[in-house]
This record gives sequence, C-alpha cells and structure tokens, in this order.
Amino acid sequence: MSAKLTSSSPQTLNIEEEWTPSPPPTDLIFDDGEPLESNRHRIAMNVLIEAVHQAYQGRDDYFAGGNMFVYYSSQQIRNREFKGPDFFVALDVDGTVERQGWVVWEEAGRYPDVIVELMSPSTASQDKGKKKDLYEQTFRTRDYFIYDPFDKKSLQGWHLGGNLRYESIAPDERGWLWCESLGLWLGTWEGILTKEKANWLRFFDGEGNLILLAQELAEQERQRAEQECQRAEQERQRAEQAESTLEELRNRLQQMGIDPDQVG
Repeated sequence: MSAKLTSSSPQTLNIEEEWTPSPPPTDLIFDDGEPLESNRHRIAMNVLIEAVHQAYQGRDDYFAGGNMFVYYSSQQIRNREFKGPDFFVALDVDGTVERQGWVVWEEAGRYPDVIVELMSPSTASQDKGKKKDLYEQTFRTRDYFIYDPFDKKSLQGWHLGGNLRYESIAPDERGWLWCESLGLWLGTWEGILTKEKANWLRFFDGEGNLILLAQELAEQERQRAEQECQRAEQERQRAEQAESTLEELRNRLQQMGIDPDQVG
C-alpha cells in the first residue's frame, strides 16, 4: 500500500496503549486516496485474497484483506502513521464481520498472522526495512513475504522463530516458500489473469496443487462441459454409423432373397 511511514523505528506497545483507542474508531481514516503501484499490483493483491477464500471454503474463522490500514496504537494515530499491508490474513477471528480496516483493539489484540507486501522500486527499501521491523517487533506477524510482481526472482519470506525474531524461509527446489500459518505454499506461476500475462504470486496446497481462482474454475468447468458435449456427439455419430451399417446389412440380405428378420 502507498501509505507513508513516518516513524523512526517501531516501538513495542504497552498494554494500556494497545487497548485504549484514541481517537475513537469512528474518527479513524480508512482510505488515503492513493492507488496501488500499478494495475498488476492490484490484480496480484486480489489474486492472493481470492485464493485464500478458495482454499478455506466453508470456514468463517479467518479474515483476508488487502490495501487496508492496520491501527495498533493511539500514538500511531496521533502521528498519522498509517500502515497498510498489501495483503494479510488474520486467523482465529470472526470472518463474517465487515471491516473497513484492521483495528487491533477491536480485534481482542489480534494482529495479522500472515502479511505479503507487493514491492516496487520505490517501496522495496521500506518493505525490507522499517515494515519488516514493524511486523517482527510490534505485530509479531508469524509469516512475512515480499514480492515484486515485475520480478519473478524477488520472492522472499521470513517466519517468526522461537526467539521472536524473523528467520529466513528457505525455498524448495521449485523456488516456493512454505507458509506455515496457512498451511500453503507460496510460489510464482506464469499465466494470464484478468487479461494480463505475468509471473503471478500464487498459493498452492500441501500437495503442490495450484489453488484455482473463480475464473479458472469457470474455465475448467467450461472445458469439462465442452468435452462432455464432444463425447456425446461422438457417441451419437457412432450410433448413427452402427444403424447405417445394420441397415446396409439388411439390404444385402434382402437382395440375396433372405428375410433379415428370420436370421437369428
């Protein structure tokens, strides 16, 4: 998200500050009016959000969002330090609640469990520096990833270790990173989404299967229906051919003076 970082370094919150909203939630700003870096960044964010919904179908115990402010302290509000991950998931929360942003003191002190920042040349230093420190030291976000949608080799990730410090996640032979919090792989996939061809950041299940989006599921269903129509047409043609062959045989028998109906 294009929200600006103005603090020097993230500070650990005390309990009173974390749980006492000031100003009240009704005074919070949830939109800075600034768009994402590019159309590809917007598509990439929506792809991640939808993929989590597809992977977690039937579940209401999570919230997946993107380009939303995360409010976590009264000091942050006073300093107008608006932090907005491009993509995040919070687990073990009521996913049916409508939210304009993520307000920590309204979420029983819960911070995002997974964050992905979609980098650009203008944001890379913050995503790897101040934001990474914030997510590690204040948010305690368990899994943090960065990726530039215009650079397929830019994927990096960190997992919060037992010492509450980020440890680099080693890629597997495919270059994918394991997201322990979600139980999913995060890796790149080359293809066309929303009419744009790119190396997209995608989620894969534990067996390595791509988490399909609605548009892909619809195309898969269309192809399946088309195949069924082709099979039905082939069966119809075979039946017609069999009927034609039988009729030709009857004619030959009749020409030979043999009643086809008496042949058994």
